[in-house]
Amino acid sequence: MKLAIVGAGWAGLAAAVEAVGAGHQVTVFEAARNAGGRARTVAGEPLLDNGQHILIGAYTETLRLMSSVGVRPENVLLRQPLSLRFADGGGLALPRWPAPLDLLAGVLAARGWSWGERLSLLRASLRWQRAGFRCAPQQTVAGLCADLAPRVAAELVEPLCVAALNTPAADASGQVFLRVLQDALFGVPRGGDLLLPRAELGALFPAPALQWLAARGAVLRLPWRVRAVTAQATGWQVDGEVFDRVLLACPPAEAARLAEGAAPAASAIWCARARALRFEAIATVYAQAPQGLAQPMLALRSGPAAPAQFVFDRGRLGGPAGLLAFVASASGTERAVVQAAVVAQARAQLGRPVRPLQTIIEKRATFACTPALQRPAARIAPGLLACGDYVEGPYPATLEGAVRSGVAAVAP
Repeated sequence: MKLAIVGAGWAGLAAAVEAVGAGHQVTVFEAARNAGGRARTVAGEPLLDNGQHILIGAYTETLRLMSSVGVRPENVLLRQPLSLRFADGGGLALPRWPAPLDLLAGVLAARGWSWGERLSLLRASLRWQRAGFRCAPQQTVAGLCADLAPRVAAELVEPLCVAALNTPAADASGQVFLRVLQDALFGVPRGGDLLLPRAELGALFPAPALQWLAARGAVLRLPWRVRAVTAQATGWQVDGEVFDRVLLACPPAEAARLAEGAAPAASAIWCARARALRFEAIATVYAQAPQGLAQPMLALRSGPAAPAQFVFDRGRLGGPAGLLAFVASASGTERAVVQAAVVAQARAQLGRPVRPLQTIIEKRATFACTPALQRPAARIAPGLLACGDYVEGPYPATLEGAVRSGVAAVAP
């Protein structure tokens, strides 16, 4: 099969690697000069990423694809048990025990929680497990956790929800949240482990994938913004070149533009759903501190005046000493406002001044993962498909969701 893949983000590259591995002829089109999409490295000194991403142990397909293109995950990712500790020592940290004993031990040893607060979480966890990690499609995460102690909801559920779904708990899908919890804490051995990048995002998968593809004869066209996809009697044309199948691995608005021009009648519902998606921003404030943190990652208590949920010590992850990355998911898009609030938050919660170096705001970082959301399907028309973290599936907008979508799109 001669396959065109429009987009070289993590979904498009995953599809390309799978397709080449299966013996297909692949051409990749990418509008930007660098691959990686919304999880890419930004040029500069020091090298920064367009956002501080983390992986978890349950990202089995992502780890498999990294290995398949020659990346050893243990060399580029720091693995540690799930920890949501705050700078004052409070919060939850799991031991390196088998599931579900790790969760039980972590909850019982949680610092700053009363026994009643700990028991409220254990009761909720048992209830979710008995229900098969299913809930009503219209249920929000906040509704799902209504009987949790307020401290547990604020210090555990809210940061987990906004980190995984990039959507506030009051608006986020309870069903998708439960699926993430099931896979991370109960489905995969050590699935809840945090995998913190010790290299820039480009080195984790995009750059090695491009090298791997080029060495195996794939055609890589960067930068190249596809003007049009048109239907032929026995296939498709991409900017005049004939292919058997086309995979749109670009952002939903761009995919809708191309799909509408390629198959107006067949793509009407698909395009409507793609264009109806609402998006959430993620802000990453890179700042220099006089000294680093005690751990590679700490949780932060967030609120209207304290937008960041997590802070990462890039010095402990292979970067310059004292370089911190503050991540504010589901944030506003006013750079100066977010940056000033993070500086104040660092002084109040970390007890140290920080000097902002660069603030990167990805305004359309993820789709808003709301209850009963109708996401576009993978199939648009015969021979015309789409992949990406926004395409219909059980996962929120994560690297694993993108990779799995790409792999599924080229499956027999």
